[in-house]
Amino acid sequence: MENTIQSTKIISGLILAALILGSVLLKGYNSKGTVPEKAAVVKKAQGVPVDGQVIRSGSLNEEMTVSGTLMAYQEVSIMSELNKKVVSVHAKEGKFVTAGTLLFKLDDADLLAELEQLRQQEKLVLLNERRLKDLVDREAAIQQDYDQAFTNLKVLQSRIEQLKVTIAKTYIRAPFSGNLGIVNVYTGAYVSPGTSLVQLTDNSRLKIDFAVPEKHANTLKTGDEVQYYVESNEKIHTAKIVAHESSLDPNTRTLLVRAVGNNTSHELLPGQSARLTLRLNTSGNALMVPNQALIPSSKGYSVYVVNGNKAGLKNIGIGQRNAFSVNVTSGLTSGDTIITSNMLRLIPNADIQLVSVK
Repeated sequence: MENTIQSTKIISGLILAALILGSVLLKGYNSKGTVPEKAAVVKKAQGVPVDGQVIRSGSLNEEMTVSGTLMAYQEVSIMSELNKKVVSVHAKEGKFVTAGTLLFKLDDADLLAELEQLRQQEKLVLLNERRLKDLVDREAAIQQDYDQAFTNLKVLQSRIEQLKVTIAKTYIRAPFSGNLGIVNVYTGAYVSPGTSLVQLTDNSRLKIDFAVPEKHANTLKTGDEVQYYVESNEKIHTAKIVAHESSLDPNTRTLLVRAVGNNTSHELLPGQSARLTLRLNTSGNALMVPNQALIPSSKGYSVYVVNGNKAGLKNIGIGQRNAFSVNVTSGLTSGDTIITSNMLRLIPNADIQLVSVK
């Protein structure tokens, strides 16, 4: 009896399972006994989402930044040419003076006394020369005596002129207009040649010396304009190239170039360092690519380009580069669309989906 009941339960369980399986299978078929279309279609995998950018030809100014040093247009250390005592100081520290302004006066008392002595001698020699000339004219004296007297007169006059030059050196004047520095001597001081009395600087204009690499030695020409700024002043200043060295520095393979710029406001000081921007070349059909699109390798650089819905890898050559983009010199043409995002997920010929295009 118990065996009969157990067999009945097993049969009932099998029937219930068959009914459930049949219900499930029927849900997957339509009235015609076929699988519905939606169930048969497998959703295709979408490509890697990327951003693109269409590159166009445009103008490019090739520039280079170098360091330079500001120097006064004229600068000199005022010195005495004589061993003399300073009798008066007219130089005012930090003041602007014009060319010819008296700065220092040296003692010239002994020189003036010597000059007076020579002038008195000149009078006597001059009378003797005229007397002999009159005698020669009347053939009462020989020509040799007159020639000797004339020579003595000229020698004495030369000594007088030489002494006048020496006396003029006791008046120390400004050789050009500029600003005085710190005065180093005062009245009563004894000075000698080589003693610096004061520094005179003309910084109404400034010279800027800088070096350019050998590659660009023939690019910059006299008259070209350069721009520069200094650390203490972010204002952009301009200068013009006036000269360059006749040869390269054999140690650094660079060419020393000099530019001159105005400084009438005197806001810049000699000795400051300057950062110069040099314009080297200008191109009207340059292709610029964002830096983030570059893929570096041991052989150079490459970029992904859009080929339909595929990603194509192209090797490129690059030129000038800045903080945001690089100039492509080969490998791309105007109108190509490059991929600028998700490059790490791409391989050549990978499926892509353009999210945005610039």
